[in-house]
Amino acid sequence: MELLSFQSFLFFFLLVSSLSVYLRFNTTSPKKPINKGFKIYPLLGTLPEFVLNRHRFLDWTTEILSNCTTNTAVFRRPGKVQGIITANPSNVERMLKTNFENYPKGDRFITLLEDFLGRGIFNSDGELWKVQRKTASHEFNTKSLRNFVMQNVTVEVNTRLVPILAKASETARVLDLQDILERFAFDNVCKLAFNVDPGCLGGDGIAGAKFMRAFENAATLSSERFMYAVPIFVKVKRFLNVGSERRLKEAIGTVHEFADEIIRSRREQKTQKEKEEDLLSRFMANEESSPEFLRDIVISFILAGRDTTSSAMSWFFWLLSSKPDVKQNILKELENIRVRRNRKNISDAFTFDELRDMHYLHAAISEALRLYPPVPVDSKACLKDDIMPDGTFVAKGWLVTYHTYAMGRMENIWGKNCREFLPERWLENGVCRQESPFRFPVFHAGPRICLGKDMAYIQMKSIAASVMERFEIDVEKKDKGPKHLLSLTLRMKGGLPVKVTKRCVDATN
Repeated sequence: MELLSFQSFLFFFLLVSSLSVYLRFNTTSPKKPINKGFKIYPLLGTLPEFVLNRHRFLDWTTEILSNCTTNTAVFRRPGKVQGIITANPSNVERMLKTNFENYPKGDRFITLLEDFLGRGIFNSDGELWKVQRKTASHEFNTKSLRNFVMQNVTVEVNTRLVPILAKASETARVLDLQDILERFAFDNVCKLAFNVDPGCLGGDGIAGAKFMRAFENAATLSSERFMYAVPIFVKVKRFLNVGSERRLKEAIGTVHEFADEIIRSRREQKTQKEKEEDLLSRFMANEESSPEFLRDIVISFILAGRDTTSSAMSWFFWLLSSKPDVKQNILKELENIRVRRNRKNISDAFTFDELRDMHYLHAAISEALRLYPPVPVDSKACLKDDIMPDGTFVAKGWLVTYHTYAMGRMENIWGKNCREFLPERWLENGVCRQESPFRFPVFHAGPRICLGKDMAYIQMKSIAASVMERFEIDVEKKDKGPKHLLSLTLRMKGGLPVKVTKRCVDATN
């Protein structure tokens, strides 16, 4: 992430001034044990290493945690920022379940995202969160919402995604598949949240496209706040309304304006011929819900639905490009399901029950999520002194971060082949097994476990099955792995350029 020039000046000034102290404290004899955690500098803490490795933060911290006996490391930064990062499943379970009340989102997290997400379900604690969670939990468990999701995905796939890929196959044009999937997910989640089609994929929705760009900018710029070495700079830039904070304010203004207009319009509809099934209508059933509350709710769900599924599917197709055996196994499973159900025409969309029978595809998507989780790290605040199951002491006020990306690369969790894309690790007698959410916290875990997990798999399996049956996706420069682009989710820097070719299939197969 880009740092202010003033930060760089401050960093080097402090580095030089503390050099003599550093040399004294860090000059060790060969007999002394090597510190396998973060290197702690006098006054500066882990800041120098953080600055040097900020462009490879995930891989750097994964290396650090891999070399720690407990897969947990303590960090310190200027401004009294201190805490731990862990890839230990026992610690994750304590944070997210057994000692849940001691590890809320915390004021720092909520404050940094409040102007964007408000106090929606993903940016609130305590009673406010419990009320929203209870309402959302009820709605997400209804069959009608599941059917609404299935219908929207099917329409979006058949009327937009497939035609765009078909046209690209005819012209041999290189597509940015990540961009296509993000537009697909954005249209789809807006329908789910508002029952409004922004038309970002294959549509002509100018206002929707503006909303999407503003939403993406707001998410990216908000995430940069967490990467500042000295937190006070966020407040200074916000107060002066300069640089990234000015751009963020403009982006948030566009997002809120679009959402508020939808809510105002829906409020004015006194009667409706049919009951709407979108999330906004469901939350509006509570007459006490303020416009601000409704806006916070739907923006949070758009963030969760748009960025997570598109990120997961982008990495899935990239991984699949170098695994022809996995690709063939998925295609064979899809063919077998069609034969069993006597539905041989690939233009027929898969039903919910058929999607549920796709165990190998489910395993392959889960494996992609293990290696490239959409939310690679997540932080909590510690309210009271605590001791983690691995013996690590955590003080009141510390940040406690669990590293989902690193956990997917820990040998003591997944074995020596942990860095391989191997869907078979999820299968038992041909059935995709459930993994402990504390070993695989991609969908969070405990009381805050993702309510949309099942819906996310419905969407991802629908996309994968529909695309793979019809097209061959050839990733450009597949030997060079994409670099990470850290926003609030894990995206590919530079997108995912692909060429699309129609798959040769029998007209009835």
